[in-house]
Amino acid sequence: MSEKRNYFNATRIAMIALFGALAGILYSFVFPIAAAFPVFLELNFSDIPMLIGTFALGPLSGGIIVVIKILIKLIIKSTGTAFVGELADLLIGLAFIVPAGLIYQKKRSFKSAMIGMCVGMFSSVAVAVFVNWIILVPFYIQLVFHGSWDPLIGMMLPLFPSCTKDTFYNFYLWVSVLPFNFMRCLIAIIVTLPVYKHISRAIVSVNKKLAPKKEATAQEARKRTVITVLVCVAVFVLLIGFALLRYFLKK
Repeated sequence: MSEKRNYFNATRIAMIALFGALAGILYSFVFPIAAAFPVFLELNFSDIPMLIGTFALGPLSGGIIVVIKILIKLIIKSTGTAFVGELADLLIGLAFIVPAGLIYQKKRSFKSAMIGMCVGMFSSVAVAVFVNWIILVPFYIQLVFHGSWDPLIGMMLPLFPSCTKDTFYNFYLWVSVLPFNFMRCLIAIIVTLPVYKHISRAIVSVNKKLAPKKEATAQEARKRTVITVLVCVAVFVLLIGFALLRYFLKK
């Protein structure tokens, strides 16, 4: 049976779940860096298992890991932004790992990994600037602060005393969001480089041990595929249901 038809085998599904759960837990623990960035820009290390999982399993698996990460965080902590912040983090995460995974998938070499991660980093930073400008800031101003800029500017003043409504985006986007997201991606890259090959080899080794001794027939393969898809859909529905339940219970 071809590798393509065997894509979602038991080992891959287990690894996606593992990396997604680890990323979701890390996503739930945030660390403000108030000395360098506004207090609402909080660092987390969820990009590390996302990137390692993408290199080990492929860009499609990496994208699923990002979605699982968001859902698990919503179950653990719910949302303080009516899901808009999580939507932005989903787009920023996908912009990082999907280009990196696609480039590395074409040629699995150190050079390709470096190029992929650099492309992913610049893509993620660009998306971060865009979604903060177009989605997050306008949303917060209208929903949380009822159209008033004063609370948001007040949070910027300790670092940028000359910040006003007219200069807010200059300070926030180019002096805060841009370097913050470069730092976030660089941390993930530095940690990923030394370990991803070892993890990838371990996954291949486990997959060989767990692979069935006899090749499945076409009918058996279709049956397994249908069962796998149904189970995955059921799991995602449950995760979404728990996330929504957590949100409404929090309210």
